Amino acid sequence: MTLTSLPLDILILILQNLSVGELAALSSTCQVLKVLVYEYGWSEYLRANPRPSYSLARARSCWSSRFSAQYDALTDAAWMRSDFIARPLSRPWAGKLQPILTINSSRLIVAAGNTIFSYKFSGSWKEKLSPSVLSQGSYSLSPAVSRHRDVTAITAVEDGGLDRTFYAGFQDGSIERITLIEDSADGRSAFSLKRHLVQAADGRDDLVESLSAIHDTSLSLTASGRATLSRLTSIPSVTSRIELNTRSWTAYLCGNASGPYAAFGTSSTTPLAVHSIREDQLCPQPTAILHTKSSLHQLPSSAVYGICQAPPASPWGSSPQMIISGWFDGKVRCYDLRCSSRGGPSSPVMTLSDPWSYESIYSISSGGGFSSCIAAGFARHSVVSFWDVRSPKAGWSVHAPGNDPSPVYSIILESSRLFGVTQSRPFVYDFGPEVSLSTYPSLPSARGVDGLKLMKGYSGPGFYVTTYLHNTCNDE
Repeated sequence: MTLTSLPLDILILILQNLSVGELAALSSTCQVLKVLVYEYGWSEYLRANPRPSYSLARARSCWSSRFSAQYDALTDAAWMRSDFIARPLSRPWAGKLQPILTINSSRLIVAAGNTIFSYKFSGSWKEKLSPSVLSQGSYSLSPAVSRHRDVTAITAVEDGGLDRTFYAGFQDGSIERITLIEDSADGRSAFSLKRHLVQAADGRDDLVESLSAIHDTSLSLTASGRATLSRLTSIPSVTSRIELNTRSWTAYLCGNASGPYAAFGTSSTTPLAVHSIREDQLCPQPTAILHTKSSLHQLPSSAVYGICQAPPASPWGSSPQMIISGWFDGKVRCYDLRCSSRGGPSSPVMTLSDPWSYESIYSISSGGGFSSCIAAGFARHSVVSFWDVRSPKAGWSVHAPGNDPSPVYSIILESSRLFGVTQSRPFVYDFGPEVSLSTYPSLPSARGVDGLKLMKGYSGPGFYVTTYLHNTCNDE
């Protein structure tokens, strides 16, 4: 009996367990198997091995399944070698800012001070070319520089697939709904903003620290600990509000779990708490307290600055009940809510750290190669650390392009790219194949030419990137 004599459903089941190399080899054996691999094999591989990525979404919609699988395989191999391109996305800004990032399938938005910068994903419809990122320019939200009008939080919200709507929180505590209006006149890509006040400043100067949104629900968190759950309609309606009564830093909204919840990072003796959401209401009391120990007796005060979901291909599975957090003590702690006692403390199932760094973690994200990586941005020297949770002891760290003596305030990790931002500029690490000088915006040097080269560990004159390995997994 030959392989081609097997029933079609059996052959499809066999294809589901093959790697990219095995599928390519099988498609070269005969015409029958080639047709089968091209029709079922590549698409089944992509379904079984998801690589979430906003910046590649438009290009992937035009790529063949075979090329998408090849792109992912080459990207995964680059992650294994820590082989990437480092590139700043702009020249340094004036002054020291605390910028924030948000992303959707059409663009990356950078909010720095009272200015919005837009980077559009044009995509590459041609296979073998890395999808490009184009600078659309900037837009000032206020005519005069005012600390009270600095953007302190921003998140993209769903708008029927238009990818033009964002919510922005400000230093004075107000929140605005911002719609980006594109203008392609004279062959130039530019934009303006349409603004609508959602929440007025209450006079307490209680800045908005965090904004997140899922589907038609948004969650905001102020510095004093006021958490507000709202419906995203033309006139947003507050459905629930609770007071955490402590200095608060970040919030994470999970709406795709069997029981929706919100996790809050604060400065306190219980710095990471989970509150269930029932019938659009935030439960005032935490349903789980996540800490560094299994007991709450004599716990020192600490702080959590970053929260994200676990990478899709983590050993714990892609369950939304997994939470990844970045702490004041410079450690990444991974929690499984399925292991927590109701209302009681829960200790981490994995702890990651860079033994060469004693700085706090300001930002955190998951994804990367094999959809199994965690990235953390540190509080000084523009350092980003990476771990593969399948082999957590083989972590490594890298300085952002420019080596700014700055925190990495915000990061977004995708399958082939990491977008980040320091006090001076946004940047990108690209692990994908076929990256060229035209992939990212041209940045004229003082001499008027783009001298930024695309090399591993080097991103232009004065922009050196150093990488180092560290043994990083430990149990507390």
